[in-house]
Amino acid sequence: MTVSHAFPLEPVSIRVPGEVLDDLRARLVLRRSPVDEGNEDWFYGVPDGYLRELVAYWRDGYDWRVAEAAINAHEHYEVSVAGVPVHFMRKAGRGPRPIPLILTHGWPWTFWHWSKVIGPLADPGAFGGDPADAFDVIVPSLPGFGFPGPLTGFPEVNFWKVADLWHVLMTEVLGYERYGAGGCDIGGIVSSQLGHKYADELYGVHIGSGLPLDFFTGPRAWDFARNRPLTEDQPAEVRARIVELDRRSASHLAVHMLDGATLAHGLSDSPAGLLAWLLERWNAWSDNGGDVESVFTRDDLLTHATIYWVNNSIATSMRYYANANRYPWVPAHDRVPVVQAPVGVTLVTYENPPGVRGADERVRAFLDGPQAGWFNHVNVSAHDRGGHFIPWENPEAWVGDLRRTFRGRRP
Repeated sequence: MTVSHAFPLEPVSIRVPGEVLDDLRARLVLRRSPVDEGNEDWFYGVPDGYLRELVAYWRDGYDWRVAEAAINAHEHYEVSVAGVPVHFMRKAGRGPRPIPLILTHGWPWTFWHWSKVIGPLADPGAFGGDPADAFDVIVPSLPGFGFPGPLTGFPEVNFWKVADLWHVLMTEVLGYERYGAGGCDIGGIVSSQLGHKYADELYGVHIGSGLPLDFFTGPRAWDFARNRPLTEDQPAEVRARIVELDRRSASHLAVHMLDGATLAHGLSDSPAGLLAWLLERWNAWSDNGGDVESVFTRDDLLTHATIYWVNNSIATSMRYYANANRYPWVPAHDRVPVVQAPVGVTLVTYENPPGVRGADERVRAFLDGPQAGWFNHVNVSAHDRGGHFIPWENPEAWVGDLRRTFRGRRP
């Protein structure tokens, strides 16, 4: 049982030039460490001791060609969409009625963060599932995040502009009449925008977190706390949670919104600096119990970092934040809910708001809160295992949730 849709493109292989890898190693050899005393507990950020070990492995032990071969086990394509070069990975669906599904990653993700779910979604029968749940899976790299190379000629890139590109890719370039969309982080709001602007041409949308489409608008969009007060009458656990969530994301959001280009000068020049900036988020945002390597092996960490490095993509990847504010989202219609396509949402307790305990409370808090009103939500779930990178951290949960969202919505 295979997909009947005739695919219009010829696959290509990912191949990083040897001289790019040689330059990376030379820069790692010349790395200069900062003074970083008393930071073994990560209080001040990524400790030099741990980063030094990881850099040494990147330089002398890690083999990109092994990762490249694993990546090339999937089909890859490169195409120009409205003049923007786009790379995507694809796995054809195996089942009686596969429907197309485009999965969009976020920051600091790469397309490869979807690698654990692409097989079960495309070929559920091979993973103990029902072949009736099969999808023809399309996994693009956000423009400016990775392959096919550095993004130029699109300085205003942001999530809602990418949604327009994705719709052209799916309906005009690939020829699908209707399709589904899924995503997390930036990819979640790309997918929500598709479900807002192009609802009639989507089977449905499945997202993580459930951010509203206007999340990045307003004069203080860089303020992660949104002026949330710390008051003496708050329970101690609520105060502690507010501070914890601020520590996870406040510097990230503020720098990317306000000063990304300045930081990018250092991160584009130093692979060790790039790795540190990415690593802090992979560590803080994953549900790892204090050990990032329980979620991402060293090879995993360096594969994702290498994708950013060899494409010199850190500056354009960070620009998505500032451009979502500089070129703010404008509704395509005034109907409610804003996202009219059927929407499924996967939440994790690792990201619970202050005062919310457990998975059941998280679902109730979402349904009773202001975010739910944005969506034609048909399937809301929360899980106690997994963090911000749930398709990587708890792929079974993501796959199960997404399948439920689309059941009964196929032609």
